[in-house]
Amino acid sequence: MRDVRRANRASLLTDLFHGGRQSRQQLGDTTALSQASVSNLIGEMIEEGLVEEAGLVGSDGGRPRALLRVAPGYGYVVGADLGETRVAVELYDLAMSRLGSAVYPLSDPGDHQQAAALLIKGLTDTTAQAGVDPGELIGFGIGVIGVVDRAGLVHSQTTGWDAVPLGDLIGAATGLPVFVENGSKTVGQAEMWFGAGRGARHAVIVMIGRGVGAAVVRDGRGGHGPDSVAGEWGHTTLVYNGQPCRCGARGCLEAYIGSDAVGARLAEALDVEFDPRLLARTLVGEMPAAAAGIVAETVGFLGAGVANLVNLFSPERIVLGGPIGAALGERFLPEIRAAAAEHALRYPYSTTRIDVCQLGPDAVAMGAATLPVARLLADGGMAVTDSHTVVSRAAHRRQISRVRS
Repeated sequence: MRDVRRANRASLLTDLFHGGRQSRQQLGDTTALSQASVSNLIGEMIEEGLVEEAGLVGSDGGRPRALLRVAPGYGYVVGADLGETRVAVELYDLAMSRLGSAVYPLSDPGDHQQAAALLIKGLTDTTAQAGVDPGELIGFGIGVIGVVDRAGLVHSQTTGWDAVPLGDLIGAATGLPVFVENGSKTVGQAEMWFGAGRGARHAVIVMIGRGVGAAVVRDGRGGHGPDSVAGEWGHTTLVYNGQPCRCGARGCLEAYIGSDAVGARLAEALDVEFDPRLLARTLVGEMPAAAAGIVAETVGFLGAGVANLVNLFSPERIVLGGPIGAALGERFLPEIRAAAAEHALRYPYSTTRIDVCQLGPDAVAMGAATLPVARLLADGGMAVTDSHTVVSRAAHRRQISRVRS
């Protein structure tokens, strides 16, 4: 009975979060729960502070019905983007309104202790910035470079991380539930929930910057291999024995469309010193002829890589994200589509739409913040205590607060 109750709460809570304000009657229609069950469960969640009334809607001849929503101030979530040169941390309420943010330079991407310290500092700084009690935090999501295995260990060849227990390190220091995932997948979840992927069941969200990755979504769920490695699109082979890649292999897609790789070719062609921002700057304004040729070649490589995604997954939608993916998409979307059409099978390409991300070029932190929200929704706002008793998260937080005091 506890499992049924939790599942029914999860259904109602998820529908409210993604569907916006609704009446009890509407929730009964969309979740197929009886009106009695809806009333009882919604009553519980209102009492806990998880759901609140937010306006009225007219009815046919009767009293106006109360509209309901997930209470934004019930709790708060923190999301972080752990990159190669910086750590960005953001604080959100349950309406996904950003309340605080902090960015710190990362001097050594291979030093996981430095990264962990900056993540903890970011949590402290953003909660103080927003005036939020850390006891009201629901969880901490972190988007990282590389592969996250089933045990939560981070493996990143490009930064030298080998089975780093990042989640355990942050969890031990903060006492929070910590969720660690590949950064491309966190962007993918954000775009599926709030951006260009919204409404699609099958999609691929790609992220192109210094690194190249993808989030594969099937039936509304992110794809994972046996060790959560699905999505390392940048390290699929585009050219056999081709250009060397940072991962140590040759011919990877990242070696042809990653910002450092393309920037190096631009620097040589333009006879200028290499700058990590060279490609981004080149994509703005007028291009010299030598640069235009390299960018056109990059667009072709990107189109070929997108065609591989079309042939492998037949998605409804492919979304171009990340700082370089968004910039290329905004300026060269027709050319990218044409190159993809040239290399993809005709039928799966005809059922796929290629779009540009809507949440900005870097939504890793926002996507990471959705990880603890997804757990809250899936649990129906309930938690399992150390005694394995299922209680509301509000009651669980009160228990923790009493222990701390």
